[in-house]
Amino acid sequence: MIRRREFMIGAATAAIASPTVLRAQEVTTIKMGALKLIHSIAPHFYEKFTPTGYKVEVIPFESPTEGKNAVVTKSVDFGMFGIAAATLGAAAGEPIVVIAGACNKGMAVIAGKDSPIASIKDLKGRKVAIWPGSTQEVFILERLRMEGLSIRDVTPIRVSFSEMHLALARGDIDAYVGAEPGPGVSIASGVGKLVEYPYGTAMGGLNMVFGAHRDTLSAKPQLVKVILDIHRRASEHAMKNPSEMAAMAVVKLGQKRDAIDVSVPNVELTWKFGALEIQQAKTYAEYMLQLKQIRQLPDFANFFDTRFVDELAKQV
Repeated sequence: MIRRREFMIGAATAAIASPTVLRAQEVTTIKMGALKLIHSIAPHFYEKFTPTGYKVEVIPFESPTEGKNAVVTKSVDFGMFGIAAATLGAAAGEPIVVIAGACNKGMAVIAGKDSPIASIKDLKGRKVAIWPGSTQEVFILERLRMEGLSIRDVTPIRVSFSEMHLALARGDIDAYVGAEPGPGVSIASGVGKLVEYPYGTAMGGLNMVFGAHRDTLSAKPQLVKVILDIHRRASEHAMKNPSEMAAMAVVKLGQKRDAIDVSVPNVELTWKFGALEIQQAKTYAEYMLQLKQIRQLPDFANFFDTRFVDELAKQV
């Protein structure tokens, strides 16, 4: 009789506990790709705004191409990368879709502190570090064109973004077209000076976008809505609290606070992607085609899908 009573109590306890175990198993993990740049700092704030039943795992990538490829191969559910990487993929027929904005600006033309270089025109005849296939490359080539110059008027040096500051410090180059926090490091350390923030083209400050695989949009629309709302809240929070953005960047990027403080004002975290951004992206693609970085324009009807972000905009 005692054993039967113990059994009944144990069964009742298990029945009460089982729903809790079941709920714990129902947590949905969202894999979010982010670059190791301040442009991609928003995902590190996602935890603050993730609703019950979901968990966001931030997967870091060294380059925009790696981040884009992870989305294409479904290694991650969503990712942030430059418009250049996204356009290259779409133009090659990859199922990459831009569904929201991620970061505008975040780039700069930097020269040695004591250099006579004070404008884009002054780059003529100089050794300039440019990362091939990057968003920054298209911007600087257009700025050169606007000033009556071309890439043939400078000596382009292939240097990764993370090495540009060091190359300038060593004197290996005269200037570079970099991505934050590199420019912030150069300015804060006294090694470099700002020549220009290259946002005066028809592409504006367009830089990084929020992408997904085409299959994800059709198979998991609710997941798309959830992550975009998290992304919106995190981006807006970071922009309203620049000191928090800087502190997070120091922790995640390993940069000194004085350099990050210079970089933050040059970074615009965003989630919006409307008519203006679409036009800027199309203009960007046209430039890439002219530069023969792509063989054909992407199928824009499939490359951009703003229905989720448009719906989100109506709710806020």
